[in-house]
Amino acid sequence: MKPDLSPWTLKNKKAVVTGGTKGIGEAIVTELLALGADVLVVARTQAVLEEKVARWTESGYSVSGFPCDVSDPESLSGLVDRIRMMGTLDVLINNAGMNIRKKAGEYSEEEINRIFSVNLASAFSLTRQIYPVLKQSPSSAVVNIASVGGLTALRSGVPYAMTKAALIQMTKNLAVEWAADGIRVNAVAPWYTRTPMAEAVLSNPDWLKDVLARTPMKRVADPAEVARAAVFLCLPAASYITGQCLAVDGGFTAFGF
Repeated sequence: MKPDLSPWTLKNKKAVVTGGTKGIGEAIVTELLALGADVLVVARTQAVLEEKVARWTESGYSVSGFPCDVSDPESLSGLVDRIRMMGTLDVLINNAGMNIRKKAGEYSEEEINRIFSVNLASAFSLTRQIYPVLKQSPSSAVVNIASVGGLTALRSGVPYAMTKAALIQMTKNLAVEWAADGIRVNAVAPWYTRTPMAEAVLSNPDWLKDVLARTPMKRVADPAEVARAAVFLCLPAASYITGQCLAVDGGFTAFGF
């Protein structure tokens, strides 16, 4: 008897990924496409977006792009309209994020507002506005890309940590509220990963040494490792998992003395 692989495919499923042209977001798009999903990739820079979409299309995947600054209400409204045109949506990955590393007293109000807008407010606004579309799917999944910085203190800066902690709480609350609608909501919390955002600090040998000293597996993550965890939570195989935050951290959050 052949094994039933249907829980391990996203064939004919519709997915949206924000921040989908680099780092973890790009890796998530790649994984979704490989599992058969039809993906709408969202990113700010149109030229980069077109380049990445063309590359995926040439590989035979069903993919399209939508340029959007999720922190801008008018731009986000256009994305919401585009998603509504899809009729149904099976997967939403809230991946768009940013950071500015400073001590708490050194941030300007503009910087704080920017971090909150990109990392948190945009994710809540988008997810809330497309709730009717998610509800049309017999089984839909939302995955929020959080951070271990939302679970414990890091050197990533207070505003970033606050947004990621709030994103995890958003995940739990929406999971409970929307369970009856067949919408599962989970989060993934990565530790240091080889992304353009993290490279600025990982390129510092002393910083990298400190990171590895706190990581039992003694290495940073590859974006694909985080992406596979996020995409697993979207699969039918994860149909009884909701309201969870999965740390993809090489053992960092389990490490005491």
